Amino acid sequence: MSNLNGAVWRKSSRSHEQGQCVELAQNLPGVAAVRDSKTPEQGALVFTKAQIQTFLSTVKSGRLDL
Repeated sequence: MSNLNGAVWRKSSRSHEQGQCVELAQNLPGVAAVRDSKTPEQGALVFTKAQIQTFLSTVKSGRLDL
């Protein structure tokens, strides 16, 4: 398990006021973490920097749009 102390969490600028958002921390050495903004106490999913970059690129390209 990665140490998430010092993580700087950021919500997407496309987040809505209803609170249905995820937060991303990319300032951690070697990893990035994602958590539910409504329940941050439930923990986070941790990915390598390469994994999160691939995921974000795929989302931005629209390949996951339904």
